[in-house]
Amino acid sequence: MGIFQELKDRGMLAQTTNETELERLFETEKVVFYIGFDPTADSLHVGHFLQMMVMARLQKAGHFPIALMGGGTGMIGDPSGRTDMRKMLTRKNIDHNVSCFKKQMQRLLDFSEGKAMIVNNADWLLDLNYVEFLREVGVHFSVNRMLSAECFKSRYERGLTFFEFNYMLMQGYDFYRLCEDYNCRVELGGDDQWSNILAGVELIRRKTGKAAYGMTFKLLTTSDGRKMGKTQSGAVWLDARKTSPYDFFQYWRNIDDADVINCMKMLTFLTLDEIAVYEKAEGVKINSAKERLAYELTLLVHGKEEANSALSAAKAVFSGQGKGMPETKVDASALIDGEMTTADLIVLCGLEKSKGDAKRTILQGGLTINDEKVTQFDTKITLAMLESGVVMKKGKKTFHKAVLK
Repeated sequence: MGIFQELKDRGMLAQTTNETELERLFETEKVVFYIGFDPTADSLHVGHFLQMMVMARLQKAGHFPIALMGGGTGMIGDPSGRTDMRKMLTRKNIDHNVSCFKKQMQRLLDFSEGKAMIVNNADWLLDLNYVEFLREVGVHFSVNRMLSAECFKSRYERGLTFFEFNYMLMQGYDFYRLCEDYNCRVELGGDDQWSNILAGVELIRRKTGKAAYGMTFKLLTTSDGRKMGKTQSGAVWLDARKTSPYDFFQYWRNIDDADVINCMKMLTFLTLDEIAVYEKAEGVKINSAKERLAYELTLLVHGKEEANSALSAAKAVFSGQGKGMPETKVDASALIDGEMTTADLIVLCGLEKSKGDAKRTILQGGLTINDEKVTQFDTKITLAMLESGVVMKKGKKTFHKAVLK
């Protein structure tokens, strides 16, 4: 099976500018392609991981990926799918975030000579002369056509700044530069990038007469259409300091039954034949599929040692042993007269963001301490309890241990 057909069979493809020609290219030539990543945070998240998997699959099939870091476009921020303008980042913030992205991508992609490359669009965007840019690039864009694009429609009536309106031109120019400098012929991205990708394809045609192509992939959503990769505490990050390997594992271990097979197809290197076996699982047997999914993803993102540790910790938690779960060391100075309230403890451990949230969780019966349900938010946690270790369970799936430092 060719790589293009495999992407289709895995349910990943959304839109293409020319499906027949793209399939021919990917099956008969070594294609240089790119995906852009705007460094708006200091870590990639689950949504980016899908794009990285696409790059990795195509690289394994013999093609050449370019990971474009948005050191320039990140100064503006993509308005696609947003209801307000992104927070403006400093050049220092962006450079730091770019360095973090590069380290995370190297887990999945081979950037050795001739295999792939990382490029930063700050190298050409930040030194542009604005008048020359308008003459060379802006002249090829129709405002009427831009306003009809999906990426602008949702913002048009609420308020779209001219600052953000330039983003499409800049992304189109990125594709043009990569085409000219590296013979990059294909831009890939999430389905929310379709209008921006078309802008680049059209700009290349108008300025060079060359054929360029675009291809988008389905966004990672649940069976009922909600975007995946979000929890009550925020995004599911690839950085272990922002989302621990255990919490990362648990996120996938606890997804809805209806989403397991789709995630296996899109996010792992398991073969379709291997996945077909799990597809037949019913009832409690679906848990083995969830466990395999969680393990495979943790392995790819955090490595074998962390994946094994997360798997062992999860098994220990569900068997009641509690070994290996996320742990917070509590300094004795946090206690007053050798005590602290349960509400204070779960905020300290990061299980809730505020004392008010903690109180609501407790009063609604959502917390157990050492296997006993807590019903009063001012229930005391003592120094002696912390010396032995306090195991907290929030809801059905979140476990945490607090011990004295």
